[in-house]
Order: sequence, then structure tokens, then C-alpha cells
Amino acid sequence: MLNRPLFCIIFFMITDDKKEEIRATADIVEIVGDYVKLKKSGSGFIGLCPFHQEKTPSFHVTPRLGIYKCFGCGESGDVFSFVMQMEGISFPESLKTLADRYGIDLPDEHVEGEDERTRKREGIFHALKFAGLFFHRQLLELEDATPARNYLEKRGYDKKIWRSFGLGYAPSNSALLKAARNEGIGEEYLLEADLIKVSNQKDDYFDTFRNRLIFPIFNPSGKVIAFAGRILNEISKTAKYINSAQTPVYNKSEVVYGVNFAKNDIRKEQEVILVEGYTDVITLNQLGIKNVVASSGTSLTSGQIKVLQRYGNRIVMIYDADTAGQAAMERGMDIALEQGMEVQLMELPDGEDPDSFLKKYGKESFLAYKKEHSEDFVTFSIHKAEKGGKMDSPADRSSCIKKILDSIANIPGELDRQFYVQHLHQKTQIYRKGSDRELFQQLDVILNERKKQDRFRYRSSDPISEFNVKAPDTSGTIQQGDTVVPLQKRVTSQKRAHYELEIIRLLLQYGDNMRRFIGHNIGEDHFDDEEIRMFYKDVMKRHIEGEEITVEHYMGRAHPFPSLLGDILLERYTVSEKLAKRTGGTFKKDRNPVLTAKSTMRHLRYEFLKRKRIEITEQMNTLDSIKKSRLSGIQQKLQKEISRIEKISPDDLFEDPEFMKGDTASSTKKFEYKMKHEK
Repeated sequence: MLNRPLFCIIFFMITDDKKEEIRATADIVEIVGDYVKLKKSGSGFIGLCPFHQEKTPSFHVTPRLGIYKCFGCGESGDVFSFVMQMEGISFPESLKTLADRYGIDLPDEHVEGEDERTRKREGIFHALKFAGLFFHRQLLELEDATPARNYLEKRGYDKKIWRSFGLGYAPSNSALLKAARNEGIGEEYLLEADLIKVSNQKDDYFDTFRNRLIFPIFNPSGKVIAFAGRILNEISKTAKYINSAQTPVYNKSEVVYGVNFAKNDIRKEQEVILVEGYTDVITLNQLGIKNVVASSGTSLTSGQIKVLQRYGNRIVMIYDADTAGQAAMERGMDIALEQGMEVQLMELPDGEDPDSFLKKYGKESFLAYKKEHSEDFVTFSIHKAEKGGKMDSPADRSSCIKKILDSIANIPGELDRQFYVQHLHQKTQIYRKGSDRELFQQLDVILNERKKQDRFRYRSSDPISEFNVKAPDTSGTIQQGDTVVPLQKRVTSQKRAHYELEIIRLLLQYGDNMRRFIGHNIGEDHFDDEEIRMFYKDVMKRHIEGEEITVEHYMGRAHPFPSLLGDILLERYTVSEKLAKRTGGTFKKDRNPVLTAKSTMRHLRYEFLKRKRIEITEQMNTLDSIKKSRLSGIQQKLQKEISRIEKISPDDLFEDPEFMKGDTASSTKKFEYKMKHEK
């Protein structure tokens, strides 16, 4: 049985004013920029969407409104919802995360009732943070840590680097467990964080990491999420490194060691250097090369590549020259190509790794060597084959070229594949003496065979559907409302009906007169989208009660209002006001807001009636003749109204509102809308 944890998670009662302080302080461009490589575009920023695969940027961030929107998959929201989605955390956790990042003090009082999952995650993070500080203090102070200190000093690491990377030492006894108990941290959280394990000898626990040098592993925002422990006795028969197991906060296939330190330099250099070991990362950092990461003790995965793509699209892989290192580099190369990255490979001289090379020759020599010897994967593969005598016989040449074409087939873009095939043609002219046609033909054979395998694989996994030819993304979790679900269970965001969104925009922008006009002609049941229906109900309720109805108000509300505002206010294609001025005209979205409202309500009513007709048709299939006859009459009336709407103009379908009658010009003037900052 677990002891009842003494450690208690405190959840804060955060006032609306405090939420607005966090929102106003948190820079959405900076926050999104931790995960997405953004480029300036007009008054906003664009980048590749982190929520779905795409080659052309359709993800927009608008700092003025504090919202983001992807025009590819439809995801949208504010800085809080973005952090919730990317970190897989709840709304209160996102508030606390941003408050911690920007140094905003939260109130001391706490409230009950936070969900169990949130309590668990907070408890795990607290336990990990405590462990990181504990291990680091042991390294600095404990006499038994002398071998660890000697090891680090021998490698040339000063105490500034120890502190920067949070290096630590785990004592041989279960000192962490004892210290955590003294602090009131329950075994529940230590177990979930894989900091302790259940003893087989008795009903007790022992520390996971014992008598090892400790490397904390951080997520991109700098939170400790796991540890790696290295033995100090080289003749020991135990594993050289042990790593934390999978936990609710650590998915090793999506974690890259050092990315929290490297992300800004990767953006700056437009390049990430991938090495094998933790110490390689630390050495390069200490000598001033900071755009470097390691694959965190695992073979490179697509999830790790997706993390790196947030910051840069070119990767330089430097692996050891031994057989295992070269095999790992080839696997990693194909995964990076498959994700659309530009891949370069580099081999250091025999017996060298990045750590030893830099210590012998220094930073400038390393950078010069990298510039001269890093090669695209086609050139690297051919040179390697030539050095190994793999291009001497016709059979070996054919095998090598087919292997390179197999890697080219991983590249998602057709144009990119074409360039690499032509590059391969030029590099192998000395051996082939032919045109590039045969290479393209062989590439087509490979691609067609893969398509067949994919169709068979996905049909086999889902025999019900013949058309299930696209594999789902099954990595990680996301937030849906108050619930975190695995990505494989996530329902892709459906595109919301533009006319439903347009109604909300009109209600927000054109005041009480417009709200009376629209409310008189349509009801909440006209909306098919549940969240937009809820938005409409909330606006009309606030209208009746005389409460504030502004964009600013709804940006400050909880999910899903900020997300909906992204859909409502951001459009992918809009006429530029500057362009309008240059061409001598003026741009105005609603030249006649009442007519815009009529056109939108017409579409809304039309779709509503069609849905009702379908519902009645489905009901009639299960009823007796008397009830069916009654519904048939209703169905005919619905069809008659649908036909009438199809033939009549929006202006004739709805009567002009009272405020317009007799003075259209002045009424239109009343509708002149200005954003708050323009007044």
C-alpha cells in the first residue's frame, strides 16, 4: 500500500484580473515560437502548423488580437489554449505555467476540486524539480560524490556548466526517497516520476538512480521531465546509462536532449547539429556551439524530428564511426528525410567524437571541418561506398544506387525528390554513363510498391473501411475541453460553417441594434455547431441583461471562446487596406451591415430547414402510417419554405429593422464600427 502522501498540491483561485495580467504579459509570438518557426507576414506571423502535417505554412499568429489560427486544420485559440494543446495540460496548469515563466505572482489561497489528472501531473513535476535540486546539491556537497566531481573536472567542465545543465549525483543509498519523505512528497508522485521503484524484498521502495552521475532532461520550456544516470565505475557490469521510464510527463520518443538550451540558436543558425551523447552536447555548448542536441539515449524518431522542425529545417548528423553509430545515422537520416528536413551527414576522423575533437582542436577547427566535410546524404552515401569498395563491381554499384533511391523515396515533396534524383545522376555519371531516366523509373517502382504496402497495411488494421489509407498520428496527447485524450482518439477539427461564424461576428461588431435585428429573426436552434450555438446563446443572454459584449471580453473568457474568436476574426484572404489606398479605393468588409446580416441569416435559415427536413425523413421511416402522415405535412411545408428561400433575395426575405425605416443613410452611419484602439 502507498503511504498517504503528505505533499499537497495547491491550486490557486485566479481572479479575472490576474488572468488578464498573465494574458497581457505573455507574448503569444514568443510562446508559439517555442514550438513553431514563425516568419513575419504583414501585421502577423506565419509558420507550419504544429497540429497537423503540412508543407506550406497555413498557421497564422496575430499579436494584436493575441490569437492563432490554422487555415489548414482549423485549430485556433489564444495563448492559454496553445499551451494547453502543446503541453497536454489543463487551463489552470497553463495559467500557472505562463505565470511562472513571466514572473507573475499568484495568490496564496487555494481551492478544492481540481481534477485528479492535473493533481497527478503537478505532483510529478514537483517531485522531479525536487529531485533535480537534490541531485545537484549532492554533487556539490556530498563527500561520496568526489568521483563524480573528478570525472566532470577531468572532462573540462567547470561549475558554471554543472549549474547550467543541472548536473547532479545520486548517492548509493536511497537518500532521495528519504529526503522526499522529509519534505512531505508522497511515494505516489515519486513512483509516477520513476524516481523510485518497488522493492522485491519487502514492501518498501528504493531509488531508481544510485551511485551515478545525473543528467536532467528538460522539455522545450525548461521543466525537468526525466533523468539519465551514468555509471562512474567503468569496469562495472551494469549498463553505462540508465534513463527514466515513460511517465505521464515524459515520452522519450518525443524528447530531444538539450533542445531547451539550443532552440534559439537553432533558429538563428537555421540549422541543428545532432550528436549521440549528452556530454557531446555539453562540450559543444561550453565551447560556444549552442545549436546542438542529442537524441536522448534512443534511436532517432519521427516525434523527435517534429520537435526539431519547430526551430529549423536543416539537420547535420554527427555519429560515431563505429558500426552501431553508422547504422543509427542511416536510420535517423531516413526518418528526417521522411519528415521533410534537409539532411547533411558528417563523419569525424577515426577514433574521434565531437567531445574529443573539440577538446583537441577547438571550436574554430570544428566549424571549419564541419563546413568542409558535412555532405548531403546522396554525396555522403556515395563517398562512403567508394571508401568501402562498394562501387567496384556492377552489382555493388546497383545496390548502392538503389539504396540511395530508397532514401530519396522518403522525401515527401515531388519537386525535392526530382532535384535529388538529378543530383544522384550527376554524382554517378562516372559509373552509369546513362541518362537520369532509369533513375526516375526505379524511383517510381519504389514509390508504387510503398503505396501498395500502405494500402494493404491500413486495410488490414481496419478491415471495415476500404478507404482507410492514411495512418493516424498516434503520438502524445492533446486537450479537448477539460479532457486530455490520446491523439489517435482525437477527432480532426471540422471546418466550421462560415455563415454561422459570420453571425457571431456581426453580433460582436455592430452593437445592440444588430443584436435585436438578428435575434428577432433567428434562434439558437438554427446553429448546427454546438460551440457556436453556445456562443450565440451567451451573446443574446448578455444582450438581454445589458452586460458587456466585446471581443476583449470574450478573449478573456475560458475555452472555447478564444478559440472561436480565432475562427471568427481571422480570414486567410483579405483585401489589404494599403492595396486599396494604392488603387484609389477604400476597403470596407461590410458596406451595408444590414444587407450582410440578411444574406448570412438567409444561408443560416436555409441550412437549418434542410436539416429539419432530413430529420423528419429519418423519423418517418420508423413510424406508423398515422404519425407518418402528420409528419408528411410538416415535411411539405418545410420543402415549400426551402423553395421560397431559394427563389427570393436576402433583402426581400427579411424586413428592414425598425431603426432603418425612413432613414437608411443615418442608420448605416450608426453601424460604422471601429476597433477599440482606433477610437
